[in-house]
Amino acid sequence: MKILVTGAAGFIGSHLCHQLLARGERVTGIDNLNDYYDVTLKQSRLARLQAREGFTFVHGDIADRVAMPALFEKGKFDCVVNLAAQAGVRYSLVNPHAYVDANITGFLNVLEGVRHHGAHLVYASSSSVYGGNTRLPFRETDSVGHPVSLYAASKRANELMAHSYSHLFGVKCTGLRFFTVYGPWGRPDMALFLFTKGILAGEPINVFNEGRMVRDFTYVDDIVEGVVRVIDHPASADPAFDLEAPSEATSWAPWRVFNIGNNQRVELLRYIRAIEKALGREARLNLMPMQAGDVEATEADTAALSAAVGFKPATPVEEGIRRFVDWYCDYYQVSP
Repeated sequence: MKILVTGAAGFIGSHLCHQLLARGERVTGIDNLNDYYDVTLKQSRLARLQAREGFTFVHGDIADRVAMPALFEKGKFDCVVNLAAQAGVRYSLVNPHAYVDANITGFLNVLEGVRHHGAHLVYASSSSVYGGNTRLPFRETDSVGHPVSLYAASKRANELMAHSYSHLFGVKCTGLRFFTVYGPWGRPDMALFLFTKGILAGEPINVFNEGRMVRDFTYVDDIVEGVVRVIDHPASADPAFDLEAPSEATSWAPWRVFNIGNNQRVELLRYIRAIEKALGREARLNLMPMQAGDVEATEADTAALSAAVGFKPATPVEEGIRRFVDWYCDYYQVSP
C-alpha cells in the first residue's frame, strides 16, 4: 500500500513508519518538526527513517491549506494515518491556539484529502476524551461529553468531524483512543522521560496528586501493532446500529472508535519503582497536588479492539520501562 503518516518524526509516528516499512509498504511521512520539544530528538528519529528504502519525507504542516491538497494529489494514498497533533494536556492551558491549528484545522485538511482521493483514514484520538468519567475500565460506549482540557475537547472534535465525513462522503474512518503511550524514543515532556532524567541527575521528581494517580500505561510497540491491524481492517457500517438507542462506538456510516490500552491499572508509584529498579537508583519524590486538566485514573476496556482485529496489548510495564531505560542510556550516553 501507499500510506501517508502524519507526525512521522513523532514518537508513535516514527515507530509506526518503521513497522510499515518492515512489511513492505511505501510510506510518505509528513512532519513540521516544531519546537514543542527538542527538535534534535525528532531529527534523530527522522534520520533513521530516511536511511530506509521505501520512505519519503515531506517537511510540512497539516494545517497548510495549500500544501495538503497538493500532497494528496501527488501521493494517491491508499490509507492515511493521522498522528500529527499538538499533544499535552498541560500545554493546552498555556497555548490553546496551537491545538486549534493542528488538531482542528489540520485534521480538517486531512479529512478533505481522504474525501477527495478515496483513502481510508485511521487517526489518533485519546483516552482524555473520557474526561470526568470515573467508572473503570473506560468503554467506547461510555459518554464522552465532559472533557476536562482543551486537548481532550480537540480529540473528541476529531471523532465528531470524522463521523460527519463518514456519513456525508462515505469516508472510512477509524479513531483510536490511545492510553498513556510510553517506550523508546518517547516524548521528553512525558512522565517516564522526566522521571528517568531526574533520577539520573539526582534531582527530585514532581509526582502529582501526591502519587495517587493510576494509568493504563501502554507500550509503544503494542500501540503500533494495534494501528497496523486497524489499517488492514477499514471501518464499515454497523448493520445492528439502532437509531433509537445509538451507540457511541459505531454508526450506520463506516466509522468506528476503539480503545488501545494495556487493560491494566498501574499506580504511579509502581511505575516509579520500576524505573528505580531499571536504573538501580532511588528516586527523590516531590509530592504535589493535582494539576488542572488532569484525571486521577484511566483504564481501557479493549474487548472491542480484540474482537475486531484479534489483538490485545500485553507488554508488562516493568519490561517496557527496562527497554526505555536501555534506549535512554544509549541515546544520551549516560550510565545508570
